[in-house]
Order: sequence, then C-alpha cells, then structure tokens
Amino acid sequence: MSNLSLNEQEQFRRDSLQKLRDLGIDPYPAALYPVNASTQKIKDEYDAEKGNFQDVVIAGRLMSRRIMGAASFGEIQDESGRIQVYINRDEICPGEDKTMYNTVFKKLLDIGDIIGIKGFAFITKTGQLSVHAKELTLLSKSLRVLPIVKEKDGEIFDAFSDPELKYRQRYVDLIVNPQVRETFVKRSQIIATMREYFNEAGCLEVETPILQSIPGGATARPFITHHNALDIPLYLRIANELYLKRLIVGGYNGVYEFAKDFRNEGMDKTHNPEFTCMEIYVAYKDYIWMMEFIEKLLEKIAIKTNGRTELTIGEHTVDFKPPYRRLPMLEAIKEYAGVDVAGMDEAQLRETCQKLHVEIDPTMGKGKLIDAIFGEYCEKHLINPTFITDYPVEMSPLTKRHRNNPDLTERFELFVCGKELANAYSELNDPIDQYERFQEQSRLMDRGDDEAMFIDMDFVRALEYGMPPTSGLGMGIDRLTMFMTNSPTIQDVLFFPQMRPKKVAVAEPKEENPEK
Repeated sequence: MSNLSLNEQEQFRRDSLQKLRDLGIDPYPAALYPVNASTQKIKDEYDAEKGNFQDVVIAGRLMSRRIMGAASFGEIQDESGRIQVYINRDEICPGEDKTMYNTVFKKLLDIGDIIGIKGFAFITKTGQLSVHAKELTLLSKSLRVLPIVKEKDGEIFDAFSDPELKYRQRYVDLIVNPQVRETFVKRSQIIATMREYFNEAGCLEVETPILQSIPGGATARPFITHHNALDIPLYLRIANELYLKRLIVGGYNGVYEFAKDFRNEGMDKTHNPEFTCMEIYVAYKDYIWMMEFIEKLLEKIAIKTNGRTELTIGEHTVDFKPPYRRLPMLEAIKEYAGVDVAGMDEAQLRETCQKLHVEIDPTMGKGKLIDAIFGEYCEKHLINPTFITDYPVEMSPLTKRHRNNPDLTERFELFVCGKELANAYSELNDPIDQYERFQEQSRLMDRGDDEAMFIDMDFVRALEYGMPPTSGLGMGIDRLTMFMTNSPTIQDVLFFPQMRPKKVAVAEPKEENPEK
C-alpha cells in the first residue's frame, strides 16, 4: 500500500511496526501461545480463598490502556468478554532492561493490538477482578484504528452502528460491538438444536448438489453459470427438495439437509440472494404430523436460545408454545379480505383482485392471483405462530391433493409476525399427476412467468419407481434466527450479507498544459 493513501494514524502504526522489528520483536510471531483460560472463565470461577487462577495465560485484543508511570492498567478482550489487566514495569521487566515496558508497552503498542498475558488473577483495592501480568507478549500488531465505542452511565457514545459499515466490515462490528456475537452464538444453537432433534427422530443428515442441471423444488428465478469442461449451463440450486425426495425413493425413512440456496431475486430486510434453508423429509408421515413435529421443535429452540417460549419480536410479543392456530387459506382470505374465492376461475380472480386493489400482471395464473390476495390482506394479521393450511392445487405443484377436496392440497405454511417461516406438504408421489403439474408450470413459463418450475423428468422417473407417503418441510434458518434474536433485518443474522459494490472514487487525469 502506498504511503500516500495512509492517514496520520495508519502511518504512525506502520512506523511503530518497523520500530518493533528494529528492536528484534516479531510483531506476528508464529509460535503457539499456551492460552489456558478465558476472561469469562476467570470471572465465573475465581475464588480468592481457594487461591485459584494463580497461573493464568490469556490472550486477546487490547481495548483500553491507562499509563500511570511505572504501573499501568489495561483492558483485554477475548471471545468471551473483557477483563482488566495490571502491568507493573518491574514485574514484566525484572532485569535492568526496561524496554518491554518503557518502549514497547508505553509507546509502540496501540489499542487493537492482540497481546498475550501470563500472570495471576487478583482483586484490586477498588474491588475489580483483574489479571496481574508477569509476562507480556505481542501476538499481532493492528495497523488500523478501531472505532472506539464509549460508554458512560449506561449510555453509549460514538457507536459503530452505520449499517453500511457494519455489514461490509463485520470483523470490525464483532470487535467493537460484542453483543453482535451473541446473535451468531444463538444462530449456532438453533442449528445444533435442530440437528439433535432430527437425529433423535431417526433422520439422516445428507448433502445434495448445489450445481444443478435443472433448478427444481421451488418457484423462483435461478442464478445461471457455465461448466467449462462439460460445456453446459448449470444453475445454483433454488431448493434441494427434489434430490432429498429421490433419497426417500431410494429407501431412507428420514433425511434432512442444511442447504445454501440461491435465488436471483430482489433484496430487502427479509431476503438475501444467498440464504440457508433446512429441508426435512420423513416417510409414512403427512402434513398434519409435520405440524406437531415442528411445533415441538420451535418450542425447544425458543427455550434453548432465550430460556422461555414467549419472545419479543419487534413491537409484538410472540409465544412459541404449542399448539398453534390452524387456518385454511381460503378461510383466511374470507376472514381478512371479506371475499370467498373458492371455485373462482382465473378471470373471476382477476376481477376480484381489481376490486380489492391488489397489484397483478398478465403472467399470473390462478395460484399467483390467490397468493397476491392472501399476501395483501392476510399475512399482516398472522402475528403468533399460525399454520395456514390447504392451499389451492394451482399454488402447489409438488403437493398431494387433499384427501377430502381434490381442488386443494395438503400443504401448510407457518407464519410468524406476518412472515412465512416454514412451508410443508404431504408430498405428491403420483408420478402421472406430478408430470401434469410440471406441464402446467411449463405453460406458465411460456406466458412469461420467470419463476415457474422447470420439468424434471428424472424426478418423475424416480416417482415411477415408487415413493412412500412422505411429509416434507422447508424452513429458513436466517428468518428463524431473526425471530429468535429479535433482529430487524436478515443482514443482522448473516455474517457477510450481499452488498451492492462500493463505488471507488477515481481521480480524473489532469489535462496537460498545451503550452509546455
């Protein structure tokens, strides 16, 4: 990096870096550092009477420093939190050479540097638990200045809160806003709880292809790429459903996958083009069984991450304790939109949408018209967990027809705070019916619907070998994490959300003086 692009503080730190090297101190040593405790472990387990933690080795980032002559205090931050350290010149420099304290610690170390401390835990005269340093080691020199967040009397000043910076520089966000780390700890707990629950139910975790020749399993616009060796177009998967159901055909009774899916669509507070979805399929079950199965799972997750089932999500209080309300889709439209769309053909639905001032376009078939009415009038009312059930067959090309009404399907979507959290079916296992549904999707594609499903003839062939009655469910991990952590946007629960490329200013070349 050119020195011309460095600000004063960055240049100062590079100068300190060189001075350290001139002193024979490696600012990035390769040796293992024998950490044996964390700041939180010391806080939780220190007992002065027992005399424990007399041989403490901790490492972390230097976050503050108060130099007081021959003795100083600092604060070190590791993954679990912060703790004060006491540094005495004669303790860390027992001989005549005081360079480590007078030059290195006082002049060449900066806030943000990663250091190691060997010493013992004690309580200061002011009653603060601290680590008395007997040895100090520089482990990594920081060359950029941290945005220091100041706090006084419970009030935060100069917070690193600009979304653009937080999402683009998540590493800085995690350093200066430790509470952000808790969101991602909970995300990990959510996934671990789901794995444990599914494994106990006898299901097998599997992996399916991300690069697919046909983007099946959902109605969405795919990303397209090209395989050079095979010279064929490939798609990043929009769902893993059809591959998981092939495994049910192959003889597994229950399979699940945490999948990275990709949809080439809009971005907003609840949608990212790359997202994590969990899908699970269980043989010899139906969508009614799946409702009860998922209710119990969400109750376990809420208790694991928050210690209770009743959570605050935005302005709402939401209780994940079962049972959840079950409301057929057409009944929901009748309740919230005041119209009965059962039995309407496409022309009647278009007329109804116009009367209800629902925005539509010519590419929409019956399924999308009904979905548009539902989205406009019903979703916002579904605050507590609610199963919307029994969708029209036009909306559900992979779902078994309802056992009591062939115009409907055995499907539910779970809504929380007006947002879809999960989608589940009694899976369609009639290969002839499935092929006809695919053909209808193909006709919608011909009309200009770029989210309609492709025909996957290999999947139809798999069904022709016979798939047992099966229930399947897909759940968005990102959205579930938003709910469990009360995070307002999907970007808050992704370490590295997709961002629009940042424009870099380029200086215009100066025009040469024609007289020269």
